[in-house]
Amino acid sequence: MVLSTGISAGWRGRAVLGALALSTAVALLPSSASASARPASDRAGHCANQSHLRVPGAAHQRSDCLNELTTAGTVASGHTDPADWAGLTPKDLTVPEGVPGIQIDGYFPDSSTTNTNHGWNHDSQFVIRLPDRWNGGLVVAGTPGNREQYANDRAIADWVLARGYAYAATDKGNTGLAFHQDGSRPGDAVVEWNNRVTQLTRAARAVVAQRYHRPPTRTLATGMSNGGYLVRWQLENHPELYDGGVDWEGTLWDAKGPNLFTFLPPTLRHYPAYAAGGPDAEAARSAMHEAGFPAGSEFLWPFHHQVYWDLTQRIYREEFDPSYDGATEAGTPYCAPRTPGCDADYDYAARPAEVHKAVQRVALTGRIGKPLITLHGTLDVLLPITKDSDVYARMIREAGRGHLHRYYRIEDGTHTDSLADAFPDRLRPLLPCHRSSFTALESWLTTGHRPPASHTVARPEDATPASLLTSCRLEG
Repeated sequence: MVLSTGISAGWRGRAVLGALALSTAVALLPSSASASARPASDRAGHCANQSHLRVPGAAHQRSDCLNELTTAGTVASGHTDPADWAGLTPKDLTVPEGVPGIQIDGYFPDSSTTNTNHGWNHDSQFVIRLPDRWNGGLVVAGTPGNREQYANDRAIADWVLARGYAYAATDKGNTGLAFHQDGSRPGDAVVEWNNRVTQLTRAARAVVAQRYHRPPTRTLATGMSNGGYLVRWQLENHPELYDGGVDWEGTLWDAKGPNLFTFLPPTLRHYPAYAAGGPDAEAARSAMHEAGFPAGSEFLWPFHHQVYWDLTQRIYREEFDPSYDGATEAGTPYCAPRTPGCDADYDYAARPAEVHKAVQRVALTGRIGKPLITLHGTLDVLLPITKDSDVYARMIREAGRGHLHRYYRIEDGTHTDSLADAFPDRLRPLLPCHRSSFTALESWLTTGHRPPASHTVARPEDATPASLLTSCRLEG
């Protein structure tokens, strides 16, 4: 697969908005009698209390006692779906193992049916993992893009489980490229994302107390891309449920802008002229820079043009502004400017007030109520840093919450870590910086030691791809 110029069909279906959208994953049919599950006679200490665990509010649940809760075991046992996390992590990422415990899969009541995992054909699916050796904490995650509940398993769940945390994740209540069909009015699908994370957090805290006979001493929210947006929203709107969070390149929704609809349409207009070369190419390049895509990121533009920009604009515009293209469903792919209803001509500022009100329903304010660490790559060309996390950090300061925030701009990081495999001399994965941020948050909460001041984390001059995969020093 040559990521700079093209992608395989399998990747394409799973790659939008970190990846922002995902084709429906292959249905999982795991059996509670899988090879990794121990017989009931072995469960007195291992997986204790399994039969008594009940997820509050769940319409259906199934629990399994597993020898391995990380992907070192759950891939073979059918308790994860590799399609959910395809393309999100570097290929050489080490997978921890040796984490036995209980996994609960299930779903909350919902009327939509896009998630086919387990053959349930039911949305609002969740996974809760309860390690035998518990450190007292709980990590809650919403998925990136429009992926399903296992999307964070490699990037986040494996590592926090190995550290002793209980872990819970939700599919956010709707999945796939047609997520915008869920709900009855513009913005409903994204509103549901936030509600489902809140619902799962409350339920998971209760299940943790059932399993370990005490509530979690610390509840942390974390996630990437759309999952990072969910962290921001939860700490603004439900800080009572969390002790802190780590926001990995979260999506910025602001009714005034910037947002996806202010920087993606100019990109759709100008990139073709840049790619074609000729007398208009330099002006088109300048217009791309003005839209937010930094100088030096040009090598990433062909991939993002093919995979992200057009599809992202169309399906999210359909969610908030379905009337723009009339009866057409989510626009016309790669339409030429001045074609009726073309998303390349979309002018968010000129759209009716109800469109801005739909975005306002899910907008961020910066009024976080618990400590938050944000990290974002300087070469992100899906959610350009100057139009996203730079702005959100300023919103937090203007809201008077700067003392609760640390912001690390990661030099040469981009939106999807697997691209670092294709461009090892130009990019660095963000995953090690997420882990450094997570441990910095732990120290902040347990010892009061504040993390390093917000700054740009430079790429070490002597860095190698191997060292960048295992280390990220936040100190300036």
